[in-house]
Amino acid sequence: MFLKNKELLLSNTSKYDVRSFFEEISNKELSKAALSRKFTTLRSFYKFLIINKVIKQSPMQNMSGIKKDKKMPLFLTETEMQQLLSLENVKLRDRAMIEFLYSCGLRIEELMSLNIKNVDFISNTVTVVGKGNKERIVPIGNKCIEAILNYVKERREAGLPYDINSPMFLNDRATRMDQRTARRIVHRLFIKAGILKKASPHTLRHTFATHILDRGCDIRSVQEMLGHKNLSTTQIYTHVTIESLKKIYKKTHPRK
Repeated sequence: MFLKNKELLLSNTSKYDVRSFFEEISNKELSKAALSRKFTTLRSFYKFLIINKVIKQSPMQNMSGIKKDKKMPLFLTETEMQQLLSLENVKLRDRAMIEFLYSCGLRIEELMSLNIKNVDFISNTVTVVGKGNKERIVPIGNKCIEAILNYVKERREAGLPYDINSPMFLNDRATRMDQRTARRIVHRLFIKAGILKKASPHTLRHTFATHILDRGCDIRSVQEMLGHKNLSTTQIYTHVTIESLKKIYKKTHPRK
């Protein structure tokens, strides 16, 4: 339809015509994802025409694709987080897992790879091995340290492994817990806390970053604690906090 309206043929379209086409359909309030799919489809179509010798050169040659909008990370509010942390009748192990994920912003694979020796109970820090075997040291909150010590004490009294070389978290067979089991436990606790969001252990990592930025932590420190290679990866959380500030502004400013 676009070519017909412009009185163009496939054989004589230019990159400017392609840009004009995308400008026209972008005015229809399509999402970036939808525009990106159309761009990819059209580029594949032109390749097909070249292969079948309908045209000699694609007008989309050297044209950059359409970047999709970055999804805002899902996180829990402070109220929701408090609901989760204040659950009753929770195993000491499971409570320690939740406290650890929220206190340090760890990935679930990082948490499951920890041994007791990785935690320094004097300096309240944990040594984490992240992506690319890159090691980082992350502070641990007092509440989390307390939860870990309670769990380790329970293990010792039950005759389960608790020496420094033992895994930080054990499954019901007294061996290292795997990620799948950990995800299932966290998901169950979310449901028990009445959190209906499509949350996962990674949600607690997002929650950690969002909450400490909201409370004034600088973004470079958050980058270090999360183990992000590039600052741009961490900056997604600033968008979250900015949106939060906008909502507060609209609610409180007398001349909003």
